Order: sequence, then C-alpha cells, then structure tokens
Amino acid sequence: MTPDQISNTNVDLRHAPAPEIVKWAIAQARGRAIVSTNYRPYEAVILHLAAQAQPDIPVLWADHGYNRPATYRHAEQLARRLKLNIKAFVPKMTAAHYDAIHGGPPEPTPENEHRLKDFSAVMKLEPFMRGMKALAPTIWLTALRKVQNPNRAGLDIVVADKNFNTIKVSPVFYWSDAEMETYLKHHNLPNEWDYFDPAKADEKRECGLHAAWGGEKMGSGI
Repeated sequence: MTPDQISNTNVDLRHAPAPEIVKWAIAQARGRAIVSTNYRPYEAVILHLAAQAQPDIPVLWADHGYNRPATYRHAEQLARRLKLNIKAFVPKMTAAHYDAIHGGPPEPTPENEHRLKDFSAVMKLEPFMRGMKALAPTIWLTALRKVQNPNRAGLDIVVADKNFNTIKVSPVFYWSDAEMETYLKHHNLPNEWDYFDPAKADEKRECGLHAAWGGEKMGSGI
C-alpha cells in the first residue's frame, strides 16, 4: 500500500467496528495474515477477533521464557478455548542460561537502558524476527492501542511496518480500557493481570518490535 492509500484507509476505518477491520485486513492478506500476542492484559480481545474471522490464522508468540506462571496458564486456557493455531518461537538462549551468565534481566533504570535493549534483542526480538521470516505475513494483526504509551500514540489503525516489511493492522487502536473490558465480558473471555515483560520493564517503554531501534537491532543481525 502506498502512503496515500494507507492514509485514506485509516480515514475509512476510523469508526468501523473492530470485527469489520479484521475482516478487511484478512481479505487484503490473500492467505498470509497473522496475529501476534504476548498474552498481556486484554490480549484475548484481538485473539478472539482474529479467530472469529479466520479460525486457523497463525498466532505468533515470541516466548522469552520469563512469563509468570499465571501468564502461561492464561496462554494455555486461551489456546484451548479459542482453538488457536499457535506458532511459538523461543530464544536460542534459555532463560536459565541468560540468568546464569547475566544475572537475570536488567532493572529498568536509565543507566540500564542499553542493557535492556540488548536483553530484548536476544530474548524477544530474535525469536520474533525468526517467526516473522517463517510465516512471511503480508498483514500483521496486533493489539496495539493509542492509550498504551507515547510511541504508540503516534501510530494508527493501519501502518506500514518498516521493521518487518509488512502492513500492521491494529483493529482496537482507538479503544479505551473500558471498551476492552466490555468486549471481554460480552464474550465471556478471561483476562490476565499478573503479566510482566522484562523486555519492556514498564508500560512506557517499548521492547523494540514497534520501535525504530528494534529494527536497527534486527537489521544488524542482533
């Protein structure tokens, strides 16, 4: 899609219901749509939307190995409930190996910013990049929302993702937490609040998947 086409599409989709946006995205993909997840809070919304539109849609999960037990249980529950076609990719280095060599994920302090990016590159970006190469999507469905952090606030429903050379579609981009809660309740879907991603460390940071620095890391071969 050209920049003008993307801009016009965002205008057209701005007030469209999320299920219609998902159907539109899958129609553009010509059999090469995926949805990604990390099982953070409210992820059941995008997974349900995607599975309703295309039951066998590949679900890309880069599991860095540091999820909490509740998150892994939540992942299993959703996979069974929605019959998800999970495509899990894990780092080449296990969490135990990383801990033994580096003493665990870095603390989210300003002086650790470089170490946090290196941690994300090895434990999250590399397996995600491997997954994207294997699945080669033309359309990538995500649960990104405008309210999540300043970096995401500058995006839109449809964007050209330069990190992975694909079109990224975020059907719930303009949804509030209340709207996400309403969707979960309406469809009797579970949520997971114990989630923590050491590759981000806090909600204002990016792990690199949706940021320019992540693309630079992946372009350098990590």
